Amino acid sequence: MMKRVVGTILLPALAIGLGACGGGGSAGPAPASAASSAAHNAQDVMFAQMMIPHHRQAVEMAGLAATRAGLPEVKELAVQIEKAQGSEIRTMAGWLRSWGEPESAGHMGHGMDGMMSDGQMAELKGLSGAAFDRAFLEMMIEHHEGAVTMAREEQAGGGSPDAKAMAGAIVRTQRAEIAAMRELLDGM
Repeated sequence: MMKRVVGTILLPALAIGLGACGGGGSAGPAPASAASSAAHNAQDVMFAQMMIPHHRQAVEMAGLAATRAGLPEVKELAVQIEKAQGSEIRTMAGWLRSWGEPESAGHMGHGMDGMMSDGQMAELKGLSGAAFDRAFLEMMIEHHEGAVTMAREEQAGGGSPDAKAMAGAIVRTQRAEIAAMRELLDGM
């Protein structure tokens, strides 16, 4: 049942999301077109500068699952999160370079919606098996909800068509992952 949840909800949403990002799972950032470079605004810059550390924390959390998760579905989900968000990080870093903006502008990572505190991350690192699975799913749901909020802000106020497309993909993909994670939690 749980494998079906991951396969039927998550994989198609992930494929759509990655396709919409333009990265297609590539190892490097998507090239910035002249139009996207010229059309960006302060919201686009803030979106990329804040989403990069937000995604990095999700990648860090997902990386823990390889050796700590008990359920194979949690491990599979974590691999998908690492791959998708790693690609998006590279793409956003490429945009910032093309826009002549620093990757970090001093945004406080722990002030962003859904970011885990140092204590929460330490707690997660100390867990394994079913306890890890439950904590990981609960934390990642909260983390994804924060990313969805930031992506919706980008959709509403961004100027870059590429950044707005990625924001749309983040909303679709992460909402599907949230649904899959809730179903996994309900089955525990």
